[in-house]
Amino acid sequence: MHAAEREQLILQLMQDRGFIGFKELDRRIEASPATLRRDLDRLETEGRIIRVRGGARLPSAQGEPDRLSGDPFHENIGRQPAQKAAIGRAAAALCSPGEAVIIDGGSTTLQMCPHLAPLGLQVLTNSLHIVSALLPQTGTRITIPGGQVFREQNIVLSAFDEDGAGRFHAARMFMGAQAVSRHGVMQSDVLLVQSERRLLGRANEIVLMVDSSKFSASAGHVLCPLEQVAILITDDGLADADAQDVERAGARLIVAPVETRPARR
Repeated sequence: MHAAEREQLILQLMQDRGFIGFKELDRRIEASPATLRRDLDRLETEGRIIRVRGGARLPSAQGEPDRLSGDPFHENIGRQPAQKAAIGRAAAALCSPGEAVIIDGGSTTLQMCPHLAPLGLQVLTNSLHIVSALLPQTGTRITIPGGQVFREQNIVLSAFDEDGAGRFHAARMFMGAQAVSRHGVMQSDVLLVQSERRLLGRANEIVLMVDSSKFSASAGHVLCPLEQVAILITDDGLADADAQDVERAGARLIVAPVETRPARR
């Protein structure tokens, strides 16, 4: 097979998902590993792919090598703070002492951390913000997967299998979303979707943590159907129609009341 034919096949294999792992390329294309690496190097030089740890992705899958689609973390953290704090408290109350959990990166899931210290949890997280929040908790054991650091979200992601966390199994996974509708749980970036799908398979139960504004938001990629979510935690601004969609999907709905502070005199 000529180099041009291999390159065309590599690009075809990447079209559906936007990325491919080197091990899969090695299985699918009859060429030596050294030859495949040269092909990837040549495609990257031409600007047709971007090399990442363990494989390659298409430039259209993300805007920049270290930037995900969607808003940066420092912008998200200031939105709906009271609602996110209430959701975080309710989520932490679902945890049992000593159990293993996955806490996916996000400004809402971060709000769980202050309430976890007494529980002695085993936590797998891809968020460096969550790692920092949990480090002072001497009884909390922390595991992070391997992958690429995306600075604006301060998150570690890998679209491929070689992330070092394959043997971790959790009672439940806590995660946020860019948007939620009757069509499912949605995110804005294909790499984030692929990485999170692999985490979903490592938990017995999925807990979705989203403030009510996410039911009127939009995003381009469906992470999973609502039927895959066991528990959805949101705030008391949820519309009745959205609550009905959640309940029809079979998810347990927890509405976390937002604490109101007395007005200053």
